[in-house]
Amino acid sequence: MLAPVPPVLVTCGTLEKPNILTVAWTGILSTIPARTYISVRPERFSHALLCETGEFVLNLPTAELVRAVDFCGVKSGADTDKFAQMGLSTAPASAVGAPLLVQSPVNLECRIFETREMGSHTVFFADIVAVNAAKALLDASGRLDLERAGLLAYAHGAYFSLGEKLGTFGYSVRKKPAKRKHKR
Repeated sequence: MLAPVPPVLVTCGTLEKPNILTVAWTGILSTIPARTYISVRPERFSHALLCETGEFVLNLPTAELVRAVDFCGVKSGADTDKFAQMGLSTAPASAVGAPLLVQSPVNLECRIFETREMGSHTVFFADIVAVNAAKALLDASGRLDLERAGLLAYAHGAYFSLGEKLGTFGYSVRKKPAKRKHKR
């Protein structure tokens, strides 16, 4: 019932034998060290790949990837080449053996440090060991501007593109600039 959530395309396996799945149960665990998690059902084809390699990449999808996000969440890599079916391409990651999704503007390379069975899902806890961002998302000072990406959200069975910006972190307590008096 906690929605919306970020649907991510998780790439796992190897560059030579990649797989991709959609996960909506993910998030940040801490910033120092940078840690994340994904929750995956044991019967999913990717579960064994994650256990075997101990690595994955979180690929943040844009609105243009919504069809691929849905497809990769309902089809199994055991009998479907989801990359070919959706016209997706991979590239080598910088720090892990799992591939990056080229069409994703932001990729978080992750190395699993712990797994825990949690009822219907296994939670894979991972260190974020590298972050890749498209140059088009960097502002003049080199800071990441995710508003430019057109990322997706998922809520109660539907996909949404992120919309109007309503504020920024801390805006509710920020002091307003003093009004200047004009000299005549």
